[in-house]
Amino acid sequence: MDRLVEIYRKWRGKEPWSVVQLPGSGSYRTYYRFFGENDQTVIAAVNPDKKENDAFIGFSRHFSKCDLPVPEILAEEREEGIYLLKDLGDVTLFSLLEELRGTGTDFPGEVMEWYRKAVFWLPRFQVKGGTGLDFSLCYPRGSFDRQSMMWDLNYFKYYFLKLVKVPFDEQKLEDDFSRLVEFLLKADSQYFMFRDFQSRNIMLFEGETYFIDYQGGRRGPLQYDIASLLYDAKADIPEPMRGQLLNEYLSFLEELIPVDRDAFLRFYPGFVLIRILQALGAYGFRGYYENKPHFLRSIPYAMKNLANLLENGKLQVDLPVLTEVLLSMTKDPQFNTVNVTRSNLAVRISSFSYKNGIPSDSSGHGGGFVFDCRALPNPGRIKAYQPLTGLDQPVIRFLEREHPIDIFLNHIYALVDQSVKQYIERDFTSLSVSFGCTGGQHRSVFCAEKLAGHIKGAFPVKVEVCHTEIKKAL
Repeated sequence: MDRLVEIYRKWRGKEPWSVVQLPGSGSYRTYYRFFGENDQTVIAAVNPDKKENDAFIGFSRHFSKCDLPVPEILAEEREEGIYLLKDLGDVTLFSLLEELRGTGTDFPGEVMEWYRKAVFWLPRFQVKGGTGLDFSLCYPRGSFDRQSMMWDLNYFKYYFLKLVKVPFDEQKLEDDFSRLVEFLLKADSQYFMFRDFQSRNIMLFEGETYFIDYQGGRRGPLQYDIASLLYDAKADIPEPMRGQLLNEYLSFLEELIPVDRDAFLRFYPGFVLIRILQALGAYGFRGYYENKPHFLRSIPYAMKNLANLLENGKLQVDLPVLTEVLLSMTKDPQFNTVNVTRSNLAVRISSFSYKNGIPSDSSGHGGGFVFDCRALPNPGRIKAYQPLTGLDQPVIRFLEREHPIDIFLNHIYALVDQSVKQYIERDFTSLSVSFGCTGGQHRSVFCAEKLAGHIKGAFPVKVEVCHTEIKKAL
């Protein structure tokens, strides 16, 4: 940490006010948020993999020159595996989708507009971003070639099929893998392939989309990235929306290069298939092998995508054994329910008004956290927001624009995460977290909902939310 602070000081010329480690994801990189004066924030990335860092930094600088929306590299210490990035906040396309789906809408129109922005930018990364790019930086492969494809297919075989003991004839399965690869290699592959173009890697910041996690990019086909976006498992995009977004993507692509739509669509289902199999390998590795159960929650959605793909019969290559294996998986109940071993811990999150006092802990365990939201910007002082609550979109948007909220919540995430991890390991059954503000209507409600979403996405625990003042008004 001292070295991180030193690098920040060297870049900024001043000490940071505070530093918070951000929650981990599926990678081995570690991220920190630095808070400076005037609520200015910066992200520090720590990654011991030098070649991966070289790819990310080199690609970022090239994309910036191409006017593509990526995070700005502010400073770097290559030998130490540390670099500073512009902070793009915490809202991803996926987190927005989850939040708005919580209101009861399957695929909200607001989310569709963000997806349209994503499919506008994707061909610009692939064509414009791929022009003049130093592909020698690509890591671990320079192109999505035979070796890359076989790695992905064997990743699926070893970390999914074998871990969950799905029966198959290994030689015949390998023969199908070879047929699939031979077919896909016939597609035009001269473009930049983002590799992991999905909703968690699309940041929504100040009304614009930004893109991250392209360090695994390489030369490849156009179909793979749009397949990654539209068949992103937990995003669960409705099939009509997929078709609409695919057509819009092809129209945007045609603004840049001539497109033979028939040729594109001939190969497209095959790239959808290999992407789904690669994702299942990742879910198996992270979920079954590394025992990170939240990855297993994506498996039923991937099975739904597989079933849809296979039932439509659009694959242009004969894969009898692989198809048989996949169809059996899509019908197996163990893969079609969220089969995650949950802990006994219940996290009870409440909002309250300080006028009426801190809620008592009904579990009988006592303790827990109480956070005072009264120092945060108050939407209750704005007439239009006074009849609303922290569950209403205008109030949510108001608070999400306020940097002090980010600072406040990130500190809370770090504190509560530490307790949740320990409570799970020690088989505790209850943790209470309360947020208070003046009226218990806006800020405390918003923060309670944010923490609930964070905990649900990170841990296999039961989360209960109670908004004390809203409940009284009902």
